[in-house]
Amino acid sequence: MYKKSSYRKRVKILNKQNLPRLIVFRSIKNISAQVVDTSGKVLCQANSLKLQITNKTEQAKEVGKKIADECIKLKVKRCIFDRGKYNYSGRVKILADSARNQGLTI
Repeated sequence: MYKKSSYRKRVKILNKQNLPRLIVFRSIKNISAQVVDTSGKVLCQANSLKLQITNKTEQAKEVGKKIADECIKLKVKRCIFDRGKYNYSGRVKILADSARNQGLTI
């Protein structure tokens, strides 16, 4: 079950346009992102588990670049950023910015 604040954020996102969502999950050591279609099907995903980088901000940049490249290969140019329960700062913001710099419209 979601907390009330997470539920409010998710409802606002789901009520928007019929665009895929870029979902971010952040743990203590790693970060991952996936793009989910409106029907719930995962289109692509990227994570920092296999990266040899120990700096967390650099991991977020690389994951943002990877997910944007995979989206562009699938011809998905626009998506909605779903940060879930995480604040839009730090690694979450870095991931979003690097995805934007690669050409993905969030």
